Amino acid sequence: MQRRRFSREFKLEAVRLVKDWGVAVAQAARDLDVDENVLRKWVREAKADPQHAFPGQGQMKPEQLEIDRLRREVAKLKAERDILKKAAAFFAREAT
Repeated sequence: MQRRRFSREFKLEAVRLVKDWGVAVAQAARDLDVDENVLRKWVREAKADPQHAFPGQGQMKPEQLEIDRLRREVAKLKAERDILKKAAAFFAREAT
C-alpha cells in the first residue's frame, strides 16, 4: 500500500477547518478521509510554527538550512586542518 501525500494547502485548510470553524477533529478527519491522529499532528505542527509549518518536499525550515550550511563548513574546516597537519609534519621532518 502506497503512502498518501497531501499538499501544504490541503493541510493548512484542514487545520483552518478545525481552528477557525470549530469543527471537531474527529468529524473533520472523517470528512476529509484522513486519520484522526494525522489531523491532530497537523494542528500541533501548525500551532508550533505557523509560518513554516508543512515545508514540503525539498524545502527546509530556515533552522535546518543553517544547520546544513554549518555542517558543510565544519567538514571543509576539518579538511583544511588535516592538510595543515600533514604539511607541518612534512616540514618538521625536512628540518631535522
